[in-house]
Amino acid sequence: MSPAAAPLVRIPVGVVVERRKAASQWIDFTWHPVGVLPDEPDVAPWTPLREDGETKSFYAGSATVDLYRSETARYRENLLNGAPGVWVALSPSEGEHPYVVAVVTVDPAEGEGYTETAAYIVEQVPMPEVVREAVERFVDEHYVGEAFVKRKQKPADPEALAQRGPAAGSAKDRTRDRKR
Repeated sequence: MSPAAAPLVRIPVGVVVERRKAASQWIDFTWHPVGVLPDEPDVAPWTPLREDGETKSFYAGSATVDLYRSETARYRENLLNGAPGVWVALSPSEGEHPYVVAVVTVDPAEGEGYTETAAYIVEQVPMPEVVREAVERFVDEHYVGEAFVKRKQKPADPEALAQRGPAAGSAKDRTRDRKR
């Protein structure tokens, strides 16, 4: 990774997922990211956290929220929407556990990008206060708004239009013209 593409800030987080009994004849359970913990807990990945009837939550593992200077406009948009979120993408695992944490991001566009394929389970979860404060500090320090510049329309130049010559038609029109 080039230095220009390296994140300026990395925020460690832990991911909580929930397993629910499925109402389907084809699968037994559904899995959903349900939360992000500030910092990395001192717990092994896939440690059960809570069980409530047919629902069980697990600590799925740790990840980092990487912040890039070039994405501050999107982070700012996320913070200003009233309910800042964190997008968590889980990827199927062929190991001992059913999923691995693929990415955790506060960039709405990046989070939505992971929904374009069925390879990931993606959910937006509430942003913890500690993470929100860190993202706000980053945006305050690095965001540069673009000034609005109204474009001015140039008047049409009748001489330029006359110099263009006839418009080229379709291949069918050119063939017809050659036969005449």
